[in-house]
Amino acid sequence: MTSRPPFTVEYIEPVEIDAEPLPDEFSASRLRRGLIFLALVVVAVAALIVLIPGLASLRDRFSGAQPELLVLAALLQLGSCGSYVVVFRAVFCRLMSWRTSTEIGLAELGANSLVSVGGAGGLALGAWILRRGGLPAAYIARRTVAFFLLTSLANVSFLVLGGLALGTGLLHGSPEHLLGLIPAAAGAVAIGLALGARQVAAVVARRVMSPRVMAASEALGEGVDEALRLLRARDPAILAGAAGYLLFDVAMLGVCFKAFGNDVPPVGVLLVAYLIGQLGGLIPIPGGIGGVDGGLIGGLVLYGVPAADAAVAVIAYRGLLLAIPALLGLPALAILRRRLRDEAHDIAACAPGQSVEVLGRGLVERAQPAVRSAG
Repeated sequence: MTSRPPFTVEYIEPVEIDAEPLPDEFSASRLRRGLIFLALVVVAVAALIVLIPGLASLRDRFSGAQPELLVLAALLQLGSCGSYVVVFRAVFCRLMSWRTSTEIGLAELGANSLVSVGGAGGLALGAWILRRGGLPAAYIARRTVAFFLLTSLANVSFLVLGGLALGTGLLHGSPEHLLGLIPAAAGAVAIGLALGARQVAAVVARRVMSPRVMAASEALGEGVDEALRLLRARDPAILAGAAGYLLFDVAMLGVCFKAFGNDVPPVGVLLVAYLIGQLGGLIPIPGGIGGVDGGLIGGLVLYGVPAADAAVAVIAYRGLLLAIPALLGLPALAILRRRLRDEAHDIAACAPGQSVEVLGRGLVERAQPAVRSAG
């Protein structure tokens, strides 16, 4: 009796063609400028801390850093990156190898460190990679919306839970009950709007009657349906991946407080202030620099954390948060681009038996799933 895996992937021989170039925002020169910008920001922040007399207390705090705790913080950030890869693979396609899923996930995270608008840059890069790999555009659009909603719903759900725990006194740390209840209410409203996005998009499409708006509305509606279907399936990889992506990050922020000898804020305060601060990432600045930092520090101070403690922890946290994904993601993108060019990838396994328009190749027929019964 012999058996073989239920799916086989047809690896297409390399052909002499010019691969479709990356979108302009992800070109090598654009990413290099992003890296240079980040480096200049690091130098500027370091210079300010060293040179300005009024920041002597910050200098003292940074000089007392505990390296072993900073290493732990870096490991927690790796855990967050790994969780992102897990949920990415579970949402988009389990037939891709872990290698391909990891390269795409890390490339997206690296793009988020260098391209503006909180997470949208990475999703756009991932969509281009999947399209170049041979997945249908409609499938990519539907799953991208679902992925964004699932990871966002994880964040907002934790905001609701953390806010309720603070507002009701179940968790301590909030100076006033309203500082817990208001974020919880805002999170509940956000969840309702996300779940009702299909109906809202349909109404907008009917009123505008633009082909582009109608297409976007259809993709949004299908993405919402896909996200709900995946939620109902209670897939452990999606639930654990989406939660881990957030919680490892929050834990890293907490460790950064401890690394400089400061008290870690209560869990509820750390979680709610973190999620409120992330709204600063919507400011269109590469990596959310300035917006996220200010939002995090402001959120922590709002809940009673000393400003100096918050500033030191957030600066260290943000440095690791931007540096690690960029250092992992850019090499992953370079390797993946070479594999895409040589067709040495297994993205096509997610579109078996379909003729799809592959960027840089034209119409390509994908292999059918091969099923062979024992005999």
